[in-house]
Amino acid sequence: MDEAESNITLGQPPERADDLVTANPWQSLRRFTAARIALGRSGVSQPTAPQLAFQLAHARARDAVHLALDQGALGEALLAACGLRSVPLHSAAAGRDTYLQRPDLGRRLDDASRQALLARRAAEPGGHDLAIVIADGLSALAIEQNAVPFLQTLTARLAADGWTLAPPAIVAQGRVAVGDEVGELLGARAVVVLIGERPGLSSPDSMGLYLTWAPRVGLTDAARNCISNVRPAGLTYDDAAFKLHYLLSEARKRQLSGVALKDETATDNHALDAPRRNFLLDHD
Repeated sequence: MDEAESNITLGQPPERADDLVTANPWQSLRRFTAARIALGRSGVSQPTAPQLAFQLAHARARDAVHLALDQGALGEALLAACGLRSVPLHSAAAGRDTYLQRPDLGRRLDDASRQALLARRAAEPGGHDLAIVIADGLSALAIEQNAVPFLQTLTARLAADGWTLAPPAIVAQGRVAVGDEVGELLGARAVVVLIGERPGLSSPDSMGLYLTWAPRVGLTDAARNCISNVRPAGLTYDDAAFKLHYLLSEARKRQLSGVALKDETATDNHALDAPRRNFLLDHD
């Protein structure tokens, strides 16, 4: 019997999984971020648990991209929570595969949706201060989880300022620029697009907000202001509504948006007042 066999015979316990992982000295910093840092190692490889967690996050991100937006359920939730009756629309991208392969088609409405908005505009020729567009983008999950609670917070702020709102448009297979066409057809002075952002490996549910003053087809990203990562684990609904309300107010005052309009939010919001800590200077 060789030495290895004798060790097993003598009943020495096998190494535990924890004993095989070398911890990373940055472990304490993980409480400050959802990023994949300080994962440790097992030999020259990544430990099994972080590898499985990565695969799960990747699967969730892929699922978020392909998840279909339930326009009916979202419209009912929006009516119940905010009292807003929405209009279901569709981009020129007929299906998800086309949407992913042809970004240009997601930036404009299909003919039926365009005609529906033209008819609505004819019935309401006065226009509106603001058109709200809700688009699935690259994460319908983000819209399903965040759009309604965010709009509850935002509309409460807008009501105090006397903004008139067009019926929210829920656009399937939509991209950011589709909001320009919706806003133009409705005669809105401004448009805000709520859209599911490209999923990250720690954030499959991140929602973005895009504001454009005087929307019209053909504008570029330079004409828009963006607020990103709106979700409970990112920028909270209250903070996002505070920032967007500020930008909307300034856009109306200055009659512009985009690169000419900067976020100069005052620090009168409790969440924006919080001191920014430097974790490198903190010690346990």
